[in-house]
Amino acid sequence: YTTLSHRWGTGEPLLRDIQGHSIYDLDGGEGLSKLQSFCALTLRHGHGWAWSDTCCIDKDSSSELQEAIGSMFAWYRNSALTIVHLADVSGTTSFTDSIWFKRGWTLQELLASPRVLFYTQDWSLYMNCTCSDHKLDAAILAELQKATGIGELQLKNFNPGVHDVRSKLQWASTRYTTRAEDVAYSLFGIFQVSLPVIYGENTPGALGRLLAEIVSRSGDVSVLDWVGEASSFHSCFP
Repeated sequence: YTTLSHRWGTGEPLLRDIQGHSIYDLDGGEGLSKLQSFCALTLRHGHGWAWSDTCCIDKDSSSELQEAIGSMFAWYRNSALTIVHLADVSGTTSFTDSIWFKRGWTLQELLASPRVLFYTQDWSLYMNCTCSDHKLDAAILAELQKATGIGELQLKNFNPGVHDVRSKLQWASTRYTTRAEDVAYSLFGIFQVSLPVIYGENTPGALGRLLAEIVSRSGDVSVLDWVGEASSFHSCFP
């Protein structure tokens, strides 16, 4: 199966919108058109199943949402291919300024996916690169390092867990999420921790629980050391 990695736009179809229908028979806006293009591209790559977070999770079920957040890293890691759609990149424009590199969840999707292909706004291969994995193309890999601050080895073969915590937090520090708590929840898979999902607890609460779990498992209290301007998350710990 393939997985889709993208920035959510307008009119993203939910499970209830497509359930019981062929998506190619549905009419809709930008979101549905993106889903149709993703599925068609999946078939062209020879895969029979396609997974998109917008419509493959029943977000009306709190238990399914909890399971999905905890399983997301594994789902991307076990996929045959992750297709990244960069809606704000066209032609020969460099993707380093794309909003995709500023979103919280896409960090996990990039690191977890063993094989990635980047597509531009009109679903053309980025830089017209036809190799089977854009992480293996030297030019694209160099741009990825520039855009993310992540080294080549980690981009190619990332191992999740509570080692090298400060680097992982640094990679995430320039990203943001629509829902405040997702700042922490989007990192669960990267650190391989499983914690309750409690929307409404706010960012300090969610990040505080995550950091407490990381310190408990790793014994590395240096993740609480800050240099320079005080962090807004100091209140998470005594």
